[in-house]
Amino acid sequence: MKAVILVGGEGTRLRPLTYTTVKAMVPVLNKPFIEYVIRYLSNHNIKEIILALGYKPDCITDYLGDASQLGTKLIYSVETEPLGTAGAIKHAEQYIDDTFFIMNGDIFTDLNLTDMLRFHRNKGAKVTIALTPVDDPTRFGVVETDSNQRVTRFIEKPKPEQVTSNMINAGVYIVENQVLKRIPRGKRFMFERDVFPELLAEGGPVFSYATDAYWIDTGTPEQYLQLSGDLMSGKSLQVAFKPGEIRINKKTSVHPQAKLTGPILVDSHCTIGKGVQLRGPVVIGTGCTIKDDAIMENSILWQNVTIGEQATLKDCIVASNSCIVDNACIECGAIAQAEK
Repeated sequence: MKAVILVGGEGTRLRPLTYTTVKAMVPVLNKPFIEYVIRYLSNHNIKEIILALGYKPDCITDYLGDASQLGTKLIYSVETEPLGTAGAIKHAEQYIDDTFFIMNGDIFTDLNLTDMLRFHRNKGAKVTIALTPVDDPTRFGVVETDSNQRVTRFIEKPKPEQVTSNMINAGVYIVENQVLKRIPRGKRFMFERDVFPELLAEGGPVFSYATDAYWIDTGTPEQYLQLSGDLMSGKSLQVAFKPGEIRINKKTSVHPQAKLTGPILVDSHCTIGKGVQLRGPVVIGTGCTIKDDAIMENSILWQNVTIGEQATLKDCIVASNSCIVDNACIECGAIAQAEK
């Protein structure tokens, strides 16, 4: 079985964090996000993964290589211009010869892909779309279904008065390869707006697979911060992190008068000074310095970040090589050095 991950563009919703780091390489508990997605697919016996890349592909290819260490084979399909979700798959068509999965590259989920594939085959579907419930469907694509789980209508980012269901497109699909014939080559084309509605209008077998497994779209700083906290609270099956746990690398120095309240994860070669307060969930990447009497709460530091004396960070994400000055007080911030 094969899968295509739609890594895509520059991640505008995650700015300013993605000025210097592509969204697929954004660290989650100090590992690139894309690594979790690949391991997840591999654990469901998907042994060949096609990465549909656009913005700064070298950042990803240089890090992953052939991904043999992750238990799968990687193929890179690089777009020279944005082609949309369906156009990107068409661009990779030469590598697809059978039924395959598609997954949006900013989704983190525990969805049971093995069971979803079984459902797809039992229904004789050409397309199966994973659905997940959300509190606010207006930010996503609502999918209406009948009693047999067959899709009857799509409503892309509905207005509040248009909402008829809280079940949204989860960004995970199973598609039969003959569906690719519907997609023009070299043209921007979308599954959600072009391919799926047209197939549905023709009476094609498009089914939904509903799940209540853990799922989050990590496209904004707020959602990215939430993912980190969720994983450290044991909400996902993919990460074995106990609520309140404190993990500090042996190559990190912590002053005995620092006060740590988990969950906390600190990587190597960090220095945590006297009187520092870390109130979890907190994630600190390698090479960071937290100076005396600084306070961090529900925040993430990438690599080589310096937090000044008596600075306070709450609900913040600080990108690599940034410096927070002494006595700063920052709340709900996404902080990064400007791209050079």
